[in-house]
Amino acid sequence: MKDTRHRALTAGAAAVSAALAIVIGVRLSGYGVPVALLLACCLSCTATFNSLLFRVIDARSTVTHRCARPGCDFRVSLTHTDSAENRRWQEIAANHPHRTH
Repeated sequence: MKDTRHRALTAGAAAVSAALAIVIGVRLSGYGVPVALLLACCLSCTATFNSLLFRVIDARSTVTHRCARPGCDFRVSLTHTDSAENRRWQEIAANHPHRTH
């Protein structure tokens, strides 16, 4: 179920990125921008929008566990894990050996 949802979100993000790049390309073509420059602009916009949307999708499915001790920077980020694995890493973050300065 999660894998299907992730694939659907990824495909949707790619479609939205392509649509935004096409809209930008159509608007630029009205100003007489050369085709080679239009292509370069559209491809770079697609890559940028894809990167942004893929990061948002990954951020939504990522859980981060941090040490609660003040000054400790230990943290673990997990993506697409089950509840048992999530709980195991939560306990590790809470009980890890703390650094002494």
